[in-house]
Amino acid sequence: MHRILAPTRPWPLHCTSATRQIEARAAASLPPHTLMQRAGDAVARLTIAVAPHAQHIWVAAGPGNNGGDGFEAAARLQAAGKQVRLSWLGSAEGDRPAPADALAARDLAIAAGVQIDDRLPSPSDRFDLVIDALLGIGATRAPEGHLAEWIRRLNTHNSPVLAIDLPSGLDADTGRRLGPTCVRADHTLSLLTLKPGLFTAEGRDQVGTVWLDSLGVLDDTAEPDAWLSGAPAPETLRLHARHKGSFGDVAIIGGSAGMAGAALLAARAAQAAGAGRVFVEWLQEVDARSFGVDGLHPELMMRSGWSQSDAPVLAAATVVCGCGGGDEVRKRLPRLLSLAGRLVLDADALNAVAADPQLMAQLRSRAKRSLATVLTPHPLEAARLLGCDTAAVQADRLSAVCALTDLTGCVVVLKGSGSITAAPGRVPHLNGTGNGSLASGGTGDVLAGWLGGLLAQAGPVSAGDAVTLAFVTASQAVADHGAAAEPLQQGALPASELIRRLQHDLRYGRSMR
Repeated sequence: MHRILAPTRPWPLHCTSATRQIEARAAASLPPHTLMQRAGDAVARLTIAVAPHAQHIWVAAGPGNNGGDGFEAAARLQAAGKQVRLSWLGSAEGDRPAPADALAARDLAIAAGVQIDDRLPSPSDRFDLVIDALLGIGATRAPEGHLAEWIRRLNTHNSPVLAIDLPSGLDADTGRRLGPTCVRADHTLSLLTLKPGLFTAEGRDQVGTVWLDSLGVLDDTAEPDAWLSGAPAPETLRLHARHKGSFGDVAIIGGSAGMAGAALLAARAAQAAGAGRVFVEWLQEVDARSFGVDGLHPELMMRSGWSQSDAPVLAAATVVCGCGGGDEVRKRLPRLLSLAGRLVLDADALNAVAADPQLMAQLRSRAKRSLATVLTPHPLEAARLLGCDTAAVQADRLSAVCALTDLTGCVVVLKGSGSITAAPGRVPHLNGTGNGSLASGGTGDVLAGWLGGLLAQAGPVSAGDAVTLAFVTASQAVADHGAAAEPLQQGALPASELIRRLQHDLRYGRSMR
């Protein structure tokens, strides 16, 4: 059994269909009921591990095999000396009897002395732990009737909750809540495989601490639908025989009227990431006395009209465009899309591309020329690019980011809860770091600048490796960005503080913050 908290290595994620295939292949090679027995044993072991002193345990069991897992766990916990009450929404008879595996597990629980009925405990009943065994990965619609009522009781019973496989009412593939009632767990034990919905969208708020038990099944035939990533970059030391030109140039194009801070945050993040030189082109009329120099970071170089530099200058640089760019950014995009060697498009640059078919055509042509390009949209910007609404993007974030890579031919980072990095022909990376404190103004600008700073230092690569470089660097930048916000603290994390943490982690390692 593994605890999946801050990933230190990539973990494969499998959607429902792939998990079903793995389950079927395993079941065909094992004696009947084996997987359910292993699942119940895993749930019982985790229950004792996370709540060793719990004596009174309530198991809420659904009508299917998830309920069967609950029966198996209840029998083992009862045998271990716990007092277990199990409420069952299923039936052994009628038009829709429980599956054979679940009924066999029910008989085992009865033989073990588990108290089983079809009623909810009263609000006055006290339990040390509650096990959610109501719904599994097959749930596709909002819980209703008695099922919804039981979920509401689970959420208001004031006891720690352990969910089997995933919290009931959560979509395993997308991480969206199927309806207004969804279990909010303290622990979730994912069985056989890890599911993408545990780590993106609303899933991250519902699952608590995620655990995995593969039930002794090793199946390498199913390709993962995504990889859970998130390990911060290892510490690197600069060699002596280097100079500022060895670490690349970054140009920040942004900062329209009223948005100067966005460009500054991106520039400071690029410099903190280690770029050799960082230029800033303001997209507004500026007072040289105010913006001719960054008083806190005078190493940043203000260059009006940098985007009009000679073609070799643009080809050698990494350009981060759009941070606070406003409408002015549209005028710079044609030249940048044509000539920039490495390009990160954020915010208003993405909005401009979404509104202009000619700019979209130029963007797509970069992929044909094997130029490294990364888009960093939040859900609304992604919706504009796809011609849909934000709700459609959030309903299936994994599908949305893949649609964006198909549309643009570029590497795409779909920001949000469980940010996803995707590229044409590659399995997406779902980021496991970060938390809600990043929901504050300017943190997206920091990500764009940090990504640009890392990309600039990568050195020359062959045309065939440009997309791979952009994909790997973007995934790493997202992981760093999220890790710098941990552990979760009250309130929002200011973007300037995020830069400080990123730079501190890069220099000294995470343990010394």
